[in-house]
This record gives sequence, C-alpha cells and structure tokens, in this order.
Amino acid sequence: MNKLLISSLFVGVSFMSCTQNHVVSNNKQVISQIDETPKEKSIDEITIADFFTTNSNIDKEVEKKFNRLSSGEKVAQLIMPAMGRLGLTEETIMKLVEEKKIGGILMLNGTKEQFTTWISTINAKNKELGALPYLFSADAEPSLVNRKIIGSTIVKKAAELTTEDEVRLVAQQISKDLNEIGINYNFAPVVDMSSNATVGYRGFGKDPKNIVPFSKAFIEESAKANIIATAKHFPGHGLVSGDTHKSLQVIDGDLKELDNFKQLIKDNVPSIMIGHLAVKNNPKYDTNGLPATVSPEIVTNLLRNELGYQGLVVTDAMNMGGVTQVPNSFAAVIAAGGDIVLMPKDVNKAHEEILTKYESDEAFKAMVDKAVKRVIRMKVCLKLNE
Repeated sequence: MNKLLISSLFVGVSFMSCTQNHVVSNNKQVISQIDETPKEKSIDEITIADFFTTNSNIDKEVEKKFNRLSSGEKVAQLIMPAMGRLGLTEETIMKLVEEKKIGGILMLNGTKEQFTTWISTINAKNKELGALPYLFSADAEPSLVNRKIIGSTIVKKAAELTTEDEVRLVAQQISKDLNEIGINYNFAPVVDMSSNATVGYRGFGKDPKNIVPFSKAFIEESAKANIIATAKHFPGHGLVSGDTHKSLQVIDGDLKELDNFKQLIKDNVPSIMIGHLAVKNNPKYDTNGLPATVSPEIVTNLLRNELGYQGLVVTDAMNMGGVTQVPNSFAAVIAAGGDIVLMPKDVNKAHEEILTKYESDEAFKAMVDKAVKRVIRMKVCLKLNE
C-alpha cells in the first residue's frame, strides 16, 4: 500500500515537473519569439530598400515634411528640369531654386567638375532657403555616361558587357562617380529589347535572357551606393521602330516587353521611367492615341494597380516630340499616376498648370499629394539632409 502510494506520488510529481518544464519551455519560446520580432528601423538606419517597407518612423517623417510645405512647394517636388549644355542655364536654374518651383534637377551633358560645382552651389542655396533637398539625376547608363558626364570613369557600353560580374563592376564605377558629383538618381538601366535603333544599343538586350538578371545586378549595386536606379522605358521601347525624341511611337498589339519590367518590379526597383509610347489594337491597354506618359490606362491601371508598383514614376523628357503636342501635358502626367515631370520646356508653365488644377480639383489634389509624398519618402530614405 505504501509502495503504491509512493509510486503514485512519484508519478504525479514527475508529471507536474514535466508539465512545468513544458510551460517554462513554452514561455521561453514565446519570449524568444517576441525578442526576435524585428524592430522598425530608425530614420538614421534606413536605406533605399526601406522605401517599400512599412515603417511608422518614415511615415511620420514624410508627413512632417509634407505638412510644412505650401501648395506651390508641394507642386515643385514633382518638377525636374535639366541643367547643362542641353538644359537650362545656371542663372535660370538658380532663379527657380530661389522661387522654390522645382524639386530636382537633371544634370545633362557637362563635365564632372562642372556638375559637382553646380550641385554644391545649389545645395548651399537650398539649405539657406530651408527647402527640401533635391533629387539630382543623370542619364548615367553604361552606354551614355561617358558622353553625358565628361570626365567620368570610362566604362564598357551595355552591349559589351557579357557577365553579371562585369555589370556589377560597371554599376559600382558609375555610382562612385555619381556619389562624388552629388548625383543620387540614375536614369538607368535600359531594359528594352535591342531592336530599336534609338534605345536598343543602350540596354542589355543583345542577349534577351540577360536583360532581367543584368538589370537587377545594376539596380542592386546602385542601391548599395545610395543611388536610385530606374528601369526604362515602360511599357517597352525596344520593339517599336521609331524615335520618341522626334514623334510619338506606337506599340501595335501586345505589350511584348512587359515581362522584363514585371520581375524588376517584384524585386523593388525604386524608379520606373515611362516612355512616350502609344498603345493601339490592345483592348485592355489602348491609350487612345496618347503617349503612355499621360495615360491612366498604362500608369495607374497597369503599372500601379495591376503590377502593384508604388515606387517613383518619372516621365521621359517632356520636351520630346512624342509628347509636346499633348494639351495640358504636365498636369496630365500627374493625373495619369506619374510622380515626376522631367525636362518640361517651360518650368514656370508646368508649375502654374499643375498648381492651378491642384487648387481647383479635389481628385487631382489627392493625386498630387500622393506623388509628393512618394518623392519626399524617397528623399527621406536617401537620408538627404536639409
């Protein structure tokens, strides 16, 4: 009887002990899980990669910067003229800086030394004004950079690159030059097919299977150097025959180059450039004779909604023949879902056109505000100092 009682007590104690151990073990597991929950990065820790993440610290910083801007200063964030041999003069740009009518500048055809001096001068003036810092951009594609930025490191052209390692090295060399100049936004890589004479030689389409992996490598190396890379020209410029610099070009039928962009969007390319390309004979994406840059069917319905893209959307140059005949084209870019109006012929007109509609059209105002917040978010993620 005593033996049975002792045995029962032993079993009971053992069971309780096992249960307690299990509870303790489970508690440790819960605590461990809590400890391993990733904390939101602080503003000082963020990078370009965090643009697409959920982070209340970034959200708060964006709202803070957005709320202190006037309506005119908000609109300015969406306008990016060019400066250089093929752009506006230093005097004109500095006037626009003082008037707070622009949010970025494209460095177009000049020397590395000249661009470095200009950016330093502009940043100093902008800091004095207490304005948001600028996005400084360049067409620093492997095939163009040595012509667009005289004095930059000599690199192979895109069609000459045969391995991913070569692409990464070239992206590193280009990004190093851009950092030294003060440029933080690169309108590269070209992800179009190689057929088109205007853009084909500028991308990796010589061997179609290389377009996505080589572009991804270029984008990744740019991000490591705190440079925004840009996939262009959406929804695909490589299979049309003409030149959008001269006139509107048309994609007839299916969007055969769309897959090149889809994968890069999944991999969070930070920026996409829209080409001045109309689409016809395509029931789903017909642009009704308008360039994609001002088409809600392409920018909002396809790129934003269907493909889920929330990064920066920039136009191709707005002084190109493919878009100059479109009335109210500057406001139309934003209404279509775009963020940055690149190289408008008349900056004052662009600013006035967008601002007038902003102050009179609630639906358009909402589109502008979204675009402005995307631009500010990128500036925050770049850690650009005011």
